[in-house]
Amino acid sequence: MKDFILPDIGEGIVECELLEWLVSEGDIIVEDQPVAEVMTDKATVQIPAMYSGTVRKLYYQAGEIAQVHKPLFAMDIEGQENSPSTDVREHASNTEHSGADDHVSTLGANQSTNTTSGVTANDSNLETFILPDIGEGIVECELVKWLVGEGEAVIEDQPVVEVMTDKALVEIPAKHNGTIVSLCYQQGDIAKVHSALFTMQVEGAQGQQQTPSKDTAQKVTTPEPTPQTQGSTSANLPIVNHKVLASPAVRRVAREQDIDLSKVQGTGDKGRILKCDLTQQRNEKSADNTKADSETHNATQRNSQGATRVERINGIKAAMAKQMVHSVATIPHFTVSEEIQMDALIALRAQLKDDFAEQGVKLSFMPFFIKALSMALKAFPIINSQVNADCTELTYFNDHNIGMAVDGKLGLMVPNIKGVQDMSIFDIAKRAAELIEQAREGRLKTQDLTGGTISISNIGVLGGTVATPVINHPEAAIVALGKMQRLPRFDENDNVHAVNIMHVSWSGDHRIIDGATMVKFNNLWKSYIEQPMTMLSTLR
Repeated sequence: MKDFILPDIGEGIVECELLEWLVSEGDIIVEDQPVAEVMTDKATVQIPAMYSGTVRKLYYQAGEIAQVHKPLFAMDIEGQENSPSTDVREHASNTEHSGADDHVSTLGANQSTNTTSGVTANDSNLETFILPDIGEGIVECELVKWLVGEGEAVIEDQPVVEVMTDKALVEIPAKHNGTIVSLCYQQGDIAKVHSALFTMQVEGAQGQQQTPSKDTAQKVTTPEPTPQTQGSTSANLPIVNHKVLASPAVRRVAREQDIDLSKVQGTGDKGRILKCDLTQQRNEKSADNTKADSETHNATQRNSQGATRVERINGIKAAMAKQMVHSVATIPHFTVSEEIQMDALIALRAQLKDDFAEQGVKLSFMPFFIKALSMALKAFPIINSQVNADCTELTYFNDHNIGMAVDGKLGLMVPNIKGVQDMSIFDIAKRAAELIEQAREGRLKTQDLTGGTISISNIGVLGGTVATPVINHPEAAIVALGKMQRLPRFDENDNVHAVNIMHVSWSGDHRIIDGATMVKFNNLWKSYIEQPMTMLSTLR
């Protein structure tokens, strides 16, 4: 009699739940025949026999937790009745799927991978979609809007849901054609990366299997069960059906949220409870608690004053808060303020705006500020650089990726225009309009929000004049534009006349930029704005 040792069935997995024995003690089995079905935190896996022989002892009952590298069952190997007892150790390749609680895979030493898109020949066509990595370092996101409903048919690549990360709004598409069975989160919930997002019935999944090669076809195909084997599964089913089917991860979540699994209706294969089922139970429980809390609150509010309201900070607001704290804590800021006379630029814009409008682009002052900034950066590349965390290296950027702070639908965002040094005023105006529109609709892409080298914040549109802007880490400088004011000023002959003035406020990283450099840089940028025709000498 030889012990079959439960092999490694996934990186970092040390235990699994035995869902169902597919054989009984005394059954005759053949090589590669599935013997047991186990569930890890990530997938349901069928364990096959390595050899033909007779099952002698099953070491676990359905519902118990089996340990990796410990005996799972014992068997007599065909043709080796008199051999001494040894361990049968499986050196199977890991074919575990990408984290779905109800996907089934089969492990076998001589078995080829017989899966397509997470569905196997032994699995039903019910598939759980796992929220993938949607950005470096992002571990959760806010579910903004479901674009489909339960029971709705979808096609491959059709957007199913909008989620908001710390940096952008992302649309998640369907991987297959099929029908949405259940949605694991509600709008406004925080979804974890690598958790179940929705479940769908995959269209034609049974016909999507890869055909095994001729050499391995016999190894992959499960043989016809013997009469003894046919009765073994049904004999064990009552035990499984009376046991709550849920992975260790689901059970852990249930304990943390104080959810009774016996009261949860599972939507997975064979009634298995998925994480999304816990979400539904939690929401129902929360609704009951909310109703009770509301009644209590209303009664209390009638007899109290000074009531408060608590609101969760998440999404873009949370990201901005973290970014600002990090920036102020790690970058020594200093500020330089100046005023710029806008009369010449006002006149130039008036001459060009009709031509731009005929080409479908609205011309504001911002494209001139951005282009002048790019031209000044050529003379002061230190302003377009970034320093590493321990201040031992300085990286200079050839591209001028200039960001604009926009008060968009999802909060304050800073999309940037890439490669301004090679763009015309018209190109900049067109791209700026596109980014502003996307920000206001909450549809900026991650690439539009990353890779910036310097930023502009236009506080003047809201009425501010002077500010102390916080640098958009890891950039080295930022400028805040104040509102335009018509103010009296002296000319060279001491005559007072009205001038259109705009205050600007620079913040710089004092580790790499000194005050004199910042003032000289600002003076050059200011000269291009006050005398825009001088830009023609270097404009390209």
